[in-house]
Amino acid sequence: MKRKGRVGNSIRLNVKITILIFSFFFVIILAKLAYVCMSDQVDGINLKAFADNRNTTKQTIYASRGSIYDANGDELAKNVKSYTVIAYLSSSRTKDITKPQHVVDKEHTAEALSSLLNMTKEYILNLLNQNLYQVELGPGGRAITEDTKKKIEKLDLPGIDFVSSSKRFYKNKSYASYLVGYARANDEGEITGGMGIESYYDETLKGTHGYTEYQQDAYGYPMPNTQVTEDAVRGSDIYLTIDNNIQFILENVLTKLKNEHSLDWAQFSVMNAKTGAVVGSATVPNFDLNTLNGISSYLNPLTSYQYEPGSTMKIFSFMAAIEEGIYHGDEMFDSGSIVLKDGTKISDFNQVGWGSINYDTGFSYSSNVAATKLGLALGVEKLKDFYLRCGFGSTTGITLPAESSGVVNFNYESELANASFGQGMTVTPIQMLQALSSLANNGMMVKPYIVSKIVNSDGQVSFEGTREEVGRVASEATIERMKKMMYDVVYNGFDYNKAYSPDNVVIAGKTGTAQIPSPNGGYMSGEYDYIKSFAGFFPYEDPEYVIYFSTKQLISSTSDITKLISSAIGEIAKVMNLASNDTSVEISKVVELSNYISSTVNQAVEDLKSKKVLPIVIGDGTYVVNQYPFSTNQVLEGSKVFLLTNGSHFTMPDVIGWSTNEIIRFCNFIGLSYQMNGYGRVKQTNISPGSDITFDITLEIELG
Repeated sequence: MKRKGRVGNSIRLNVKITILIFSFFFVIILAKLAYVCMSDQVDGINLKAFADNRNTTKQTIYASRGSIYDANGDELAKNVKSYTVIAYLSSSRTKDITKPQHVVDKEHTAEALSSLLNMTKEYILNLLNQNLYQVELGPGGRAITEDTKKKIEKLDLPGIDFVSSSKRFYKNKSYASYLVGYARANDEGEITGGMGIESYYDETLKGTHGYTEYQQDAYGYPMPNTQVTEDAVRGSDIYLTIDNNIQFILENVLTKLKNEHSLDWAQFSVMNAKTGAVVGSATVPNFDLNTLNGISSYLNPLTSYQYEPGSTMKIFSFMAAIEEGIYHGDEMFDSGSIVLKDGTKISDFNQVGWGSINYDTGFSYSSNVAATKLGLALGVEKLKDFYLRCGFGSTTGITLPAESSGVVNFNYESELANASFGQGMTVTPIQMLQALSSLANNGMMVKPYIVSKIVNSDGQVSFEGTREEVGRVASEATIERMKKMMYDVVYNGFDYNKAYSPDNVVIAGKTGTAQIPSPNGGYMSGEYDYIKSFAGFFPYEDPEYVIYFSTKQLISSTSDITKLISSAIGEIAKVMNLASNDTSVEISKVVELSNYISSTVNQAVEDLKSKKVLPIVIGDGTYVVNQYPFSTNQVLEGSKVFLLTNGSHFTMPDVIGWSTNEIIRFCNFIGLSYQMNGYGRVKQTNISPGSDITFDITLEIELG
């Protein structure tokens, strides 16, 4: 019995211990529970925020991107609605067999869509044969236009649907492509800039995104009275300094140059000499901003290409000598060649020179020997300091991405000699324009700018571009002397230089031909391995514009460059009312053009005919979406005005008898490739009047 009592006591003891342990843990659990109930933080986690995050849905409301305009208010870039084509493949979508909601006949669907989406039937069929609920018909079915969407809807294909989104649209395609730049939507639908103004001002154009936030229940449905919405704020609009009248002229002449000759690249830029506003800058090759077809470089030649400028730098080396008081224009020297102390031989471009000539003539003839002698007299520090004062060797600060600074770094006698005529150092086109502005402002250099104003979503101007003085380069006396010397280059130098000047305005300028460094050291030696350039200003009496043209490895004669530059300057002078008075033109026959954009075609045609101007209507639309020449232009009675409509069907006008400039303007205006043969007026084309124009062929033009 005693043994049984001991066993019972042992059992009771174990039970008590078990109860105590259980009670201990129960108290701990209660304490933890109480702590959790009374505390916001548990193990470093905010429980309320954790619960809210699990039950909160937040959706971004993307802001509408601002538009980009030129100086005349014509839209260059804007957001438009676009669509992505999708196909529902699962038969589970169809509840009524008489009204199918999925793709039933895949063969027919692929064949019907192939031409509209620019994809092969086989490619689309592979997409439709996937074992998926739905599929996106890309790439051809991405970012399609409203017009293409309507054409697909007319096919009434079961299972084909559209997802709406926005994309960037560039009305003028390749117009000012490197300046405007492009923007594209990412996978989330946000449009981001990738080049040019679109990139530099991405945040300004993008605006401020909004959001919608709400609590959801266990099944994912929004809970009542929990929604909070912050509206998006539209991006600002940016107005460029680009004048469409000037830009179109530059685009025309460079397109003609590219179509007729082989070249690596060419750029032609014009800046308002008084203010620094860049009013035009064209480049070839260029590219279509809507498709990026043709893009070969992501660098803007205006700001990012740096190269040895050649003899256009003599403007500034001679100017430095004049400013230092060591220049005597009537002093004689022996041209041809000069040997430096280290044995380096510097020769004039013709190798033999022109005998004994004075320094003024040396500038007109672009003598390397004259520049070298002046450079040696100045010395390294003075010439280098003057170049730096002119802005070379540092960025201008223009609001475009990836601006290069160029290199001004010469120390030895041979380097000094080369730098005096623009070799062994590098510049950019925008630096040349900035430095040239000193010639139009009595020695004061002005900073280039590309943005005229920025207007926010409330219509308020948040920024306005204005003239900004960088600093004085030289005295007024030095500038007047240099202007006269540049005038003599064109009118009193070599006979072939006179071809640079048009017959309606007086210009001044300087040519340049620079060797191209070889990757293996030294310089390339091919017949066309040069960078050729022209720097100048007009009108000579009171400069309004400075210009800079440059091209690399152009397989052509110099006469083609002179014709191009002369033609462009003459047209600019005419459209900007700078041309000299022509007594043969009756004032009564000068017509002021109106802005016909957004007006009906009938209204525009009627108004132009009443002014005795010939309207050329392009497309089968009912409204005018673009015109050339632009509003604010003056034209003569009998001139042609191109009106681009909102239609998608284009027919060929009767172009027989049109001038070379008129047919080039027409082709560039609508984006039609062309090939010209001969000279004179249009004699024949491979597309007859009234025939459909398709943009996959080249218009062959015979002139006579």
